[in-house]
Amino acid sequence: MDHFQHIGLVYVTYLITVASPGPSNMAIMGVAMNQGRPHGVALALGVLTGSLCWAGLAAAGISTLLTRYAEALIVMKIGGGLYLLYLAWKSAKSALSAKPGGFSGQARASHFASYHRGVLLHLTNPKSILGWVAIMTLGLRPDAPAHTLVAIIGGCAAIGFTVFVGYAVLFSTAAMANGYRRARRWIEGTLAVVFGYAGLRLLLSRS
Repeated sequence: MDHFQHIGLVYVTYLITVASPGPSNMAIMGVAMNQGRPHGVALALGVLTGSLCWAGLAAAGISTLLTRYAEALIVMKIGGGLYLLYLAWKSAKSALSAKPGGFSGQARASHFASYHRGVLLHLTNPKSILGWVAIMTLGLRPDAPAHTLVAIIGGCAAIGFTVFVGYAVLFSTAAMANGYRRARRWIEGTLAVVFGYAGLRLLLSRS
């Protein structure tokens, strides 16, 4: 029973983490409203893939290497922060222009390109692996059964799929698309602020 309580706590923690507003969810919403459901879902699946990549690395103990070799983590943080600032610049530029052209305004992108952007968006945030380390520490007790790791990653994958794809489906409705067209500049401006804040926070963080 105690084992199931730990697993349940892991699921609740992950659900709160992935459902909270942040760069990835804001990007999914913006793309779904502007480019439609297929692109929104593709981006969402890319974000989920990035999350599961960090999960695999955390499970493999890569976090120990990153802790030991601080230079690697610093390089990852700089790269991720600069990428987020680049997305902030594109969204800000779109907000100030007459035509969409920011992160959520690339209507010519293929579905694979949207998926790739989602993967890159999540992988450029090295703090995600620290979140997964916390989740693994929470769920993997010394007396945990052998299948615990599979239960953690599989359950979190299902939760992430439901949340990310759910956002894409919800924000790709006709009402949301019409709302995006009316408030495009405000939405792109909000994305610029979110990406910019996340990028600066990543670059300036000490841990």
